[in-house]
Amino acid sequence: MAHQDQQEVAEILVNSIHNAGVKVVFGIPGAKIDAIFDKLQDHSEIRLIVCRHEQNAAFMAAAYGRITGIPGVCIATSGPGAGNLTTGLVTATTEGDPVVAIVGSVPRLLSTKHTHQSMKALDILRPCSKTATGIDVEDQAAEVLLSCFRTASTSPKGSCVMSLPMDVAAGKSKIHAFPPSAFKAPLYGPAPSQSIQQVAEMIDNAKLPVLFLGQRASSAIVVSAVREFLSKHPIAVVETFQAAGAVPESQADEVFFGRVGLFRNQTGDRLLQKADLVITLGYDPSEYDAFAWNPNGSINLVHVDYTSCDYGAYYHPKIELLGSVRENILALSNTVKHVADPASHEFCKSLSQELTAWRGKLDEYTADKESLVHPLHFVSQLQKRVSKDTTVTCDVGTVYIYMMRYFFAYEPRHLLCSNGQQTLGVGLPWAIAASLTQDPPCSQKVISLSGDGGFMFSSQELSTAMQQGCNITHFIWNDESYNMVQFQEEMKYGRSSGIHLGGVDFAKYAEAFGGKGFNMNNASEIESVMDAALAHKGVSLVNVKIDYSHVKELAGNLIKDSALTVQGISLLVEAHSQSNSSIITADRTRDV
Repeated sequence: MAHQDQQEVAEILVNSIHNAGVKVVFGIPGAKIDAIFDKLQDHSEIRLIVCRHEQNAAFMAAAYGRITGIPGVCIATSGPGAGNLTTGLVTATTEGDPVVAIVGSVPRLLSTKHTHQSMKALDILRPCSKTATGIDVEDQAAEVLLSCFRTASTSPKGSCVMSLPMDVAAGKSKIHAFPPSAFKAPLYGPAPSQSIQQVAEMIDNAKLPVLFLGQRASSAIVVSAVREFLSKHPIAVVETFQAAGAVPESQADEVFFGRVGLFRNQTGDRLLQKADLVITLGYDPSEYDAFAWNPNGSINLVHVDYTSCDYGAYYHPKIELLGSVRENILALSNTVKHVADPASHEFCKSLSQELTAWRGKLDEYTADKESLVHPLHFVSQLQKRVSKDTTVTCDVGTVYIYMMRYFFAYEPRHLLCSNGQQTLGVGLPWAIAASLTQDPPCSQKVISLSGDGGFMFSSQELSTAMQQGCNITHFIWNDESYNMVQFQEEMKYGRSSGIHLGGVDFAKYAEAFGGKGFNMNNASEIESVMDAALAHKGVSLVNVKIDYSHVKELAGNLIKDSALTVQGISLLVEAHSQSNSSIITADRTRDV
């Protein structure tokens, strides 16, 4: 807002962050951005979290944005400080987490020179974000930062970057911070009423309709609408990993048929195959490529999202309802007259039993008390010890496949994973952010999990967790390797390469930071060690000696369609072994 008196740009930006509703800021200081840190020091309503690596600052900002709905803010200096944000920002943009990144840059006079920490940061960060904007003059600062917040908050959400020259930050401007109302992105409305009516009739006439919930249907506001629909019209529901927690516990046995992703071998996949109508809500193909779950391109689809779909051979909906996902599902709820009850469908009954059949096999996994810890034994014991209000963050790796398939969540955004980019190292930083967003901060236990490989990507943030007084228990599933890569390599090539990590005494490592370390060496210790670690007030870490001897079952028993197209087969890159197991792979680093 234009005023007669001038304010320092750094102060205007900090006031803007406050007016946007942000209460916690993550970053690492440096000479090119220290004017912002200096002003944050004096702001009593913004908590500054100094991280140990800029990538982790971006991870924390993304988790803050995902959990609160308000863009998380990360701050980094010029040169490598800005470059280190890259992975965190592309993860946030891919997975729909609103983030605003402020990066320092050299003074304008030196912008064309080969000087200390000069780097074309915007050229690097622009492909990772929705927008990346440099400030040329002081009077642009308030407007550019406002635009970043509004763009990051507009669905599909993501990261926005502002580059702030050192001399601009120290300068003054007559355009002050805009009021809080300006930072709220405009709302969407429902699709045209005739389109709503058409989809409602499709649902009325379907014999086995399915709601397929994606990442943009995972927010509390959309989930509340989904639950209102389910209360009126019980309908079969399938979730992507990132949509975990949409179905309430009271209805889970009746309508929930699991999560889908990675390998097409889950109960939800079988339901999608048999459904005569699939309504996708907020689905993003980065979560689970359409060629993997609709390889014939024959599923009857309706697309409900903020934006038009990525139309193609494997995803071509009959109709698209564009606008607010919440408003459109509420409109459907009020228009639909009849939904085929999945509880009365024989196929659905068999799938419901299949969904939890693994629990009946736990005895065989726990018969030898001296054996290593079986993943499903661990998951079942953890499930017993958390409430629906506990936030659980899960890093990428084999641990993520087991948790996202078998761990049930009943509240939105209380089971978090990186699904679009499958980024290693997010588990602990996300847990720190989750702990700091609580009211009061760090008041309730947060649980995070990772493999030993992923943990070492961000393990230094144990220092941040201790400094901030976080109440976190972190479990490491340790097999001294990159197991998620290992088992896929073995299924493709008959051997593995480049996956061995060597041993680390993680319990002592945690204690070196001031935390409490535990070892879970075998099946007999699961309950006692888990109880002790969760009871610890503060930061505790459990080194779990995990048994991955059954891991290839995760990729076995794939659904085989009668008429895959040549292109579909090529995309699936389906490799059949002589032992009847098969695996879907894609050419992605650390991905499946």
